[in-house]
Amino acid sequence: MRFDLPEPGGALEYNNCQACALHTPRGGELLSKMSVSTNDSPAGFDLFGFHSTLIRGLEAAGFEDPRPIQVETIPAALTGRDVLGLAQTGTGKTAAFALPLLDRFVHERAPGPRALILAPTRELATQIDAEIRSLARYTRVKAVTVFGGVSAHGQIKALRANPEIVVGCPGRVLDLIGQGVLQLRNIEALVLDEADHMFDMGFLPDLRRILKSLPANRQNLLFSATMPTEIRKLADGLLRDPHVAQLSVSGPAETIDHALLPIREDRKRDLLERILSEESCESAIVFTRTKHRAKRIARQLDQSGHRAISLQGNMSQSQRDRAMKGFRKGQYDVLVATDIVARGIDVQGVSHVINFDVPNTPEAYTHRTGRTGRSENEGRALTFTTREDLAWLRATERKLGAPIDRRVIEGFESDSDELKKKPEKSSQTSRGAGSGRSRAAAPPRRNRSRRPGRPAHA
Repeated sequence: MRFDLPEPGGALEYNNCQACALHTPRGGELLSKMSVSTNDSPAGFDLFGFHSTLIRGLEAAGFEDPRPIQVETIPAALTGRDVLGLAQTGTGKTAAFALPLLDRFVHERAPGPRALILAPTRELATQIDAEIRSLARYTRVKAVTVFGGVSAHGQIKALRANPEIVVGCPGRVLDLIGQGVLQLRNIEALVLDEADHMFDMGFLPDLRRILKSLPANRQNLLFSATMPTEIRKLADGLLRDPHVAQLSVSGPAETIDHALLPIREDRKRDLLERILSEESCESAIVFTRTKHRAKRIARQLDQSGHRAISLQGNMSQSQRDRAMKGFRKGQYDVLVATDIVARGIDVQGVSHVINFDVPNTPEAYTHRTGRTGRSENEGRALTFTTREDLAWLRATERKLGAPIDRRVIEGFESDSDELKKKPEKSSQTSRGAGSGRSRAAAPPRRNRSRRPGRPAHA
């Protein structure tokens, strides 16, 4: 089935989610609650009529008011309708799909697994599982995570208990289906998180094999920060009359201050040291193009006195877990990573994202920079740009619909005349997808009541 999205950069009005709520009796009840404003009307997450055990879980997890993507999608998901949710990273997509599923499973007990949630990386799958466990702490709903890189023995044992929710990566999910350990006949809902990456050609064959094992009659929920035009037709074949909530297509969050730093390749290391030594740089993720470079830079930074660690594909799962845990807890101030960490990983308090190497695509730029400026805090995204990166720069600015501010740091000038040029003025600027202002090197305002590295709800 074809469905149409608004033009890139557009946004749906909030009342679109109210319109879809009319499809079922419960949806009408939700619409009534959302449309009438009195002193006695439900507020916060009470608006959705969730089971009392979920409300307790939300309160214990520190959730207060629903975020826009949750307001847009939860009513439709509660009615059983397919949903496509497009929103910037760090805006609450995980809770947007987890809460309707948990509410259904609390009200209606049945044999599991009942929901399959697919994620592109082990780190994201683990994070989703932790979020679900936190929200479901006062319920009887159980979740299990399955992914490669570790022994399947514990995962198989957990699956034999028939948990309601399975969160996993496509490769291990297929392995367990092939072994007959993971039975999908009771699946009521399929969730694809970071759907654009899941639809990438590398994931598509595995995804198609998984889809063949699922019941045809199911709910489909797709959530992502970006949805490139060339892969939308793949979603067309999966979603049936979907409710589309498009809060963002390609632009980064407006809480992020973006800047290009023109630089020669041989001066990148020195500039990195300079930025990391600034007082405003409390916690940083540094992105590199290759695994070997990530490992080497982390080692060099550690030797020069920074608390740095790498995260890349050559590490075992236990090593990756230790790196993420250490960064979250503040044992490390700098995480040097490849794009493995750019998708969905939520670490609260990251003040800087530094693209040591530019990403491969404009979409990857949005995912990388979305590691800062999360949960309405502000952050900075700095991209080291050399003369070899001009083609990437043009494509990215074209995708964002706005130029990214160029900032030259004295002593680190570029040898490219084109990079030295100031971009043409636009109605949009490098502040998020464009808010009409651009700051110089002033440090971002941040919520300092939260320790850097502390995870926030996704």
